[in-house]
Amino acid sequence: MSLHVDIPSRAQVDALFARRGPGSVSVYLPTDPVSDGEGERIAYKNAVTEVAGLLVAEGLARGEAEEVADALAELDDAPGFWRTQARTLAVFAAPGFLWAFRLPNVLQPFAGVADRFFLKPLLRALTFPQAAFVLALSQSGARLLEVTPGGPPEPVAVPDMPTDAASFAGRASIADRSPMRRLQGGEGQKVRVRQYARAVDQALRPLLNGMSLPLILAATDPNDALYRSVSSSPHLAASRIGANPDTTSDQELADLARGVLDEIYAGELMEVRRRFDTLSSQGRATTDLAIAARAATVGAVDTLLVDIDRVVPGEVDEATGAISPVEGPQAHGVADEIARRVWATGGRVLAVRADEVPGGGAVAALLRHPLA
Repeated sequence: MSLHVDIPSRAQVDALFARRGPGSVSVYLPTDPVSDGEGERIAYKNAVTEVAGLLVAEGLARGEAEEVADALAELDDAPGFWRTQARTLAVFAAPGFLWAFRLPNVLQPFAGVADRFFLKPLLRALTFPQAAFVLALSQSGARLLEVTPGGPPEPVAVPDMPTDAASFAGRASIADRSPMRRLQGGEGQKVRVRQYARAVDQALRPLLNGMSLPLILAATDPNDALYRSVSSSPHLAASRIGANPDTTSDQELADLARGVLDEIYAGELMEVRRRFDTLSSQGRATTDLAIAARAATVGAVDTLLVDIDRVVPGEVDEATGAISPVEGPQAHGVADEIARRVWATGGRVLAVRADEVPGGGAVAALLRHPLA
């Protein structure tokens, strides 16, 4: 099964956060990548009908309301669009504006109109992007794959990648027992494999330099340990794919890599929670919405965990961060605005599930420094 995925870039999320004005429509629609799309298309059409009735009530001029409704309806009629979906469709529309993203994450359905877009669920796709490089390494050869949330794994051409261990050593086989300086047999073989592994690492270095995606190793013993002993990649995952890459297809490796990614993300969350506990005793962590809002306003939040499904009604003062109540339902709330301010001031925003937020509240903030 292939997912047709469009994950927003940092610049696109910046633009969505920055856009303000009446008649800002946000739609999240669960989709099934193996369906013919007809059910999703009907659900989307119903959501568009719902928000179209709210546009004028939310302060948009009638002509602009019709423009937004027409733009949303055009997506309903897009040929082939509904047959190429992932797990959630996110659509954002405003006068003269329409963006749609097909996301690999399963998100709650939502359709609403406000003076800004509802972006907290969208951040889930950036929190856990489900992308990595896989290095399939054996003495018979090495290949690099790029694994993305949707579609098959893509082979990556690596200049100067050694063909195999024996060719790199200039021998018919590294298993021969001819002396290698003072080393023979098994010790000599390990030295040759380590040299081969170092050459693989050197070939990868220019390509992966500056990349932040995890590098997942698919190798069996002793190749796994020998490669780790020479690897220069700071993003080499501690967990490995233990399958023999010579007999495992690229697609099987990609499927196994996604399990490793789940372990990586679970480890990252555990580390953030550990830091939260440590910083709490230093006055640099909080689950209090009022404190988090004030800290986000002055750029004091380093990392924010935010419940993607919970809406806390209220408004946050632009200058002071003070929270005030609002009347009536909101398409966004206090936690959403805190997330926007943390994002805008260079903080890390982790959009997580309710049981992943320390303290069980709407947010948990790790601060750069204690608030005065």
